Amino acid sequence: MSKTYKVVGIGNAIVDVLTQSDDSFLDLMGIEKGIMQLVERERGELLYGAMTERTQAAGGSVANTLAGLGHLGLSTAFIGRVHDDALGRFYAQTMESEGTAFVNPPVEGGELPTSRSMIFVSPDGERSMNTYLGISAELGPEDVSEDVAGQAEILFLEGYLYDKDKGKQAFERAAKVCQQNGGKAGIALSDPFCVDRHREDFRRLVRELDYVIGNEHEWTSLYQTDDLGAALEQAASESGLVVCTRSGDEVVLVQGEQTVTVPVNRVVPVDATGAGDQFAAGFLYGYATGQSLEVSGRMGCIAAAEVIGHIGPRPQADIKALFAKAGLI
Repeated sequence: MSKTYKVVGIGNAIVDVLTQSDDSFLDLMGIEKGIMQLVERERGELLYGAMTERTQAAGGSVANTLAGLGHLGLSTAFIGRVHDDALGRFYAQTMESEGTAFVNPPVEGGELPTSRSMIFVSPDGERSMNTYLGISAELGPEDVSEDVAGQAEILFLEGYLYDKDKGKQAFERAAKVCQQNGGKAGIALSDPFCVDRHREDFRRLVRELDYVIGNEHEWTSLYQTDDLGAALEQAASESGLVVCTRSGDEVVLVQGEQTVTVPVNRVVPVDATGAGDQFAAGFLYGYATGQSLEVSGRMGCIAAAEVIGHIGPRPQADIKALFAKAGLI
């Protein structure tokens, strides 16, 4: 039975506001380089005001992945929460115009504005994210429609949702509805600090979900070891499918007894924003279309390499043409 959507994502609907800055500016503003920090409204407004020549884009980790999948021609939908303000309307319209159904209309009334992340891109391509969650923090199980989660062949969830109890409930409901209706549900671990905060829950999810994507720091954090091999061995014994990215080193994919390593062509990043998100898009495209682990992993690497070659977290080139050029389709 075919479903309405190949991939449905659930995550924080965040407008990314990007600017370029040097390390001395980060030090001056007390911004920790290279990680995502949650900030309160006042701090968010201060940082927003300090940005020059800013550009904005509909962001959030899962939304970036869905944009990549829509770009590749798959039917996608996003479960997220925005306010009915200028940024929220911009977000919903951008998602729709890029081919992803934004299934929950912007919320009228209430105090909280649409979420935004102030991203400072350093000359070396590192991104330092300062995220004010706003209304996204209120995403809850009532935002998860059975018609959407139950109509997903593949559900993709972001670990950041676990930072709020309501988000966690939304996540659990979406995964349950998807799997009960014959779909496959998986998670991106989001970042090592997120893993530290929710280790017990994430270990349980590794056992319950169909696939888990993380980078080497997230996997070693999850199992509290410096030995990546040991961490992946433990994960593989518990999960249906484990995917591990390692920045410029080969990607490791493990499913049952099968382990595949995919080499990475190193490129100097212009902007690392969205590398993991677009890796997930390429990988999930392969997964959704029945490709082998190796081909799915190679698709992820091609999509990631494209996005780090320019400013912004979403593809600009024709990724499908790049897959064809590499002989993958």
